[in-house]
Amino acid sequence: MLNNLVNDENGFIISAELMLVITLMFCSAAVGWAAVRDALVNELNDVSHAIGAVSQSYSVTGLKKDRNCWRPHAQCSGFGFNDDADECDCRIIEYVDVCGKNDPSTGDRE
Repeated sequence: MLNNLVNDENGFIISAELMLVITLMFCSAAVGWAAVRDALVNELNDVSHAIGAVSQSYSVTGLKKDRNCWRPHAQCSGFGFNDDADECDCRIIEYVDVCGKNDPSTGDRE
């Protein structure tokens, strides 16, 4: 019986090399997921800065409808809101001029 077990080639033996390979696979997977996490956090940070840079200011002009003899028939006052920078707003996206480089957004064709 022991002789059959020793000569049996249908089993699987966990060797030190196999354990080393499996350990390296899990370590590399952990490093890969950390890189994915960091990239995702950076992209979400870019999105939050873009949303924070949007101005939410608005204004609506008033309306007035005159009847005969310049007496008002109906009117509505205008209103508006100026979005000031808050403490939690992200840094503003600003235009930076690079000397010697053509900016296609201005329409200049140099």
